[in-house]
Amino acid sequence: MMITASEPGRAQRSRRPQSGPPLLMPVLAYAALTVAYVVLNRSTPHPDASGAEVLRYAQGHATTVKVGAFLLFSSAVPLAITAAVLYRRLRALGITAPGSAITLVGGILASAALTLSGIFCWTGGRLPDDAPPVLARALADLAFLTGGPAFAVAFGLLAAGISVTGLLARLLPRTLTWTGLVIAAAGALSTLTLLGSGFGYLLPVVRFGGTIWLVFAAAAMPLTRTARRTGAAPAADAATS
Repeated sequence: MMITASEPGRAQRSRRPQSGPPLLMPVLAYAALTVAYVVLNRSTPHPDASGAEVLRYAQGHATTVKVGAFLLFSSAVPLAITAAVLYRRLRALGITAPGSAITLVGGILASAALTLSGIFCWTGGRLPDDAPPVLARALADLAFLTGGPAFAVAFGLLAAGISVTGLLARLLPRTLTWTGLVIAAAGALSTLTLLGSGFGYLLPVVRFGGTIWLVFAAAAMPLTRTARRTGAAPAADAATS
């Protein structure tokens, strides 16, 4: 009888939504690795530098380049975990609209972009003395494209998925959601960097502004639907169906 009586409670616990591990842990790890990478590689040649300048820097700062590649590669791991936890948290909150899937896809693509950028950076730091400058420039371009525009666009998807869902379902403060939408727009517009270097200012907006925004969004993301504000509009209900 005692075993039978405990079965309903056990079944109720098994049906209880699971929001996943603490969200701030991977977000803070990603932020710390990002800051460390930027501080270490602040003197990296700009995208418009010549191949000879890139090769000279890579050969003279090989250790710095390799450590920077390690930090960049490592930051991709907590970002991927963040995307997975965010997706699970939104699903546990009852969000079945595309916003939760867009968040996951954007986070995974952004993580993949950082991974590729770290690989290209590491390869560029191992160029021999007789390497042609054109090879150094090509590797630097690949590292920039993957860690710059490609990352910014993917992170914009992550920010858009969280912000639109948070706005419609009232899971996050309006200021935070609109800030996320601005970052998402900057990420989408960063593709213009491929047409002209004058749009390069959008990349740090997404990288640094997006990192700060993600920390606040993770801290504000509720664990249950009861934590959101009451009096949701019909549009909020549409976001969860």
